[in-house]
Amino acid sequence: MNVSDVRKVKKLANRLGARDSDVIRFAVKSMLARLGPLYDPEVKGRNLVPVFVESGNELLRFFDLDGARLEAIINEGVELGKRVDRDDLALLALSGAQEQYAALKLSELHRQEGATPSQPDLASSLRQYLYDKYVYRTGGTGEARVLETLHLAVAGARHD
Repeated sequence: MNVSDVRKVKKLANRLGARDSDVIRFAVKSMLARLGPLYDPEVKGRNLVPVFVESGNELLRFFDLDGARLEAIINEGVELGKRVDRDDLALLALSGAQEQYAALKLSELHRQEGATPSQPDLASSLRQYLYDKYVYRTGGTGEARVLETLHLAVAGARHD
């Protein structure tokens, strides 16, 4: 923590009528709750997708995680049927670093015909795509809808 962080902790503690250590304890416990599956060695593969989707941008940027590192964290020692596709991991890593490039990569990975230009939220489209594919496993109908939305996001990004 730097001086600015300590100052913010003190201001927050003062405003809440709490001790500095209470604010720090809250921050650590909140982070551990969000990242809980990461410290459980039994949680692997598609079961880790929600952790990276929900806190991915922060987590990816702060720890400077790229596609290769994500693959090692998520897929190491995982049987084939429970793995996360390498392209999806690269896409997740890109979304944390370069949103426009991630949108273009989404277009390359998941082409859809007949879409009209629009600008939906890329982060929520990516979230929906990954949840449909790895968590909900909708069997295609939800995935097709999300892929169309992703295509629209890419088309809109090209027009900006």
